[in-house]
Parts: sequence; C-alpha cells; structure tokens
Amino acid sequence: MHNTDFTISTFVASDGYPMVVTRWPAAGGASRGRVVVLHGVQSHGGWYHGLGQTLSEQGHDVTFPDRRGSGSNTRDRGHAPSARRLINDIVELLATTRNESPHQPTTLVGISWGGKLATVAAARRPDLVDGLALICPGLHPRVGVSRRDRLRIFLAFLFNRRKMFPIPLADPALFTDNPDRQAYIAADPLSLHEATASLLAASVIIDRLVARARRRVRARTLLMLAGRDRIVDNARTLRYFERMTVPDRTLIEYPDGCHTLEFDPDPTRYALDLAAWLGRA
Repeated sequence: MHNTDFTISTFVASDGYPMVVTRWPAAGGASRGRVVVLHGVQSHGGWYHGLGQTLSEQGHDVTFPDRRGSGSNTRDRGHAPSARRLINDIVELLATTRNESPHQPTTLVGISWGGKLATVAAARRPDLVDGLALICPGLHPRVGVSRRDRLRIFLAFLFNRRKMFPIPLADPALFTDNPDRQAYIAADPLSLHEATASLLAASVIIDRLVARARRRVRARTLLMLAGRDRIVDNARTLRYFERMTVPDRTLIEYPDGCHTLEFDPDPTRYALDLAAWLGRA
C-alpha cells in the first residue's frame, strides 16, 4: 500500500525565485534520514512519485524540488540565469534541509541531468551531503546538440540569452520502451521541451565542473546504470565513477533497464535498491 501523504510547498531561493517542492514524510513518523532528489532536464518531480512513495515507506523523508523554470514552476519557463544560480538553488535547499534536522543524514540523489547538478553540489558543499546517489546520471550523455546548434546557442548567449532552443530529447523512446509511459511523456504538459541559451550554456559550464568534482566529493556514492540506456554513455560514466576518490562506492546495474528506471516494468526494483543502500549508512 503506497503512502500518498505528500505535500506540495514552495522553497524561495535567495534571489526570490519560488520553486515548487514535493515532500513525502517518513511513514510512521520515525525518519531514518532525509533524501533530496533532483530530476532531469526535461522531467520533473511528477515523474517520480513512485520513488518518493517507496522511500517514504522505507522510513525516509523525501524532498523533491522542481528545478527553476521547469515542471510546476511557470515563472521563466525553460530559463536559468547561470550555472552558479542552479548550484546555489540546491545548496540553499540542502542547508535548509540540514537545519530542519541537523542530526539526520542527508542524501542527495541525482537522476539523469540532475546527476550533474548533484555531483557538483556534493563537491561544492561536502558538509551538507552524507550520501550521493547517481541514477542513470547525465555525466557523459550520448545525446546532445549539433555543432551548428552549439554555434547558434553561443551567439544567442552573447546577444539574446532568453532565446529558446529545442532540448534534443524529443523522442519519448529515449527514456523508456514502455508504450504507456511513452504516451505519458508525449502528452505531459509539464515536461520541458525548450530551453534558453542561458540554461543550455549553464549546462555546459556544469559539465566542466563535473570533470573536476570527482576528486572533491567526500560522501559515499552509489551509481545506478541501465543496460539499455539510450541517453547516457555508460562506459564513460563508469570510468568517471571508478576514478572518484571517495573510497565508499557502490555500483548497481540493470542490464534490461532503460534510462528512466521509474518507467520500467518493475519500478520498485531500483527504488528498493536505493532504500537498501540508504539503510546501510
């Protein structure tokens, strides 16, 4: 029986931007720790209610923010002013979460594109992150913009940073083989299909920060990879993971899984594996 006792609230960043946050309290009231989950570039918290419910049932308080300009956030749709601002959003949320329960461990979970942001935030503020879980993270994507579009984005960044460009993930089959979930993605009004030159440039800067972050992460780290992932370069991602200097590393692979494990035939599989890893802290 799923715990559906979640709440929707607003977290206001230091620049005044209000971000929608979904929270699942630990079932039974006794929390084993706090988990902050970051979604991908196109998705939002609504894709991952099953994960939130499962972790809640396993005794964790779950916080799932929709990234500024995405999901339920309608202000500045598809836009972010800078990479620094995106990182600060997460650091500020982590600090608030830590202050609410200073004696509980905090685990930062990054899914897809959110894995890049989670890695950089964990490296930037190791005092706020006790565990880092990367689920099919976009550290080394297989899908990207063309050279021509990169030039167009660069020029727009110089002269019109709010100019919109398509996010190169238009085909729902990139995320899942499940026809029902493909239909859900195609019809989802909250999915993000365009981004400003500013957000896309921020993503490139975050990529560069990710390259340096592997030596600065101090939290124990979990990596989950899907064998049939069409978005992530698993081989390069695994090499990055193996070169991280944190000694406590765990790898879980799903040979038959697709990029969005939440949309696999048994979505509880990865959620329970994550909960089990959290329980071994």
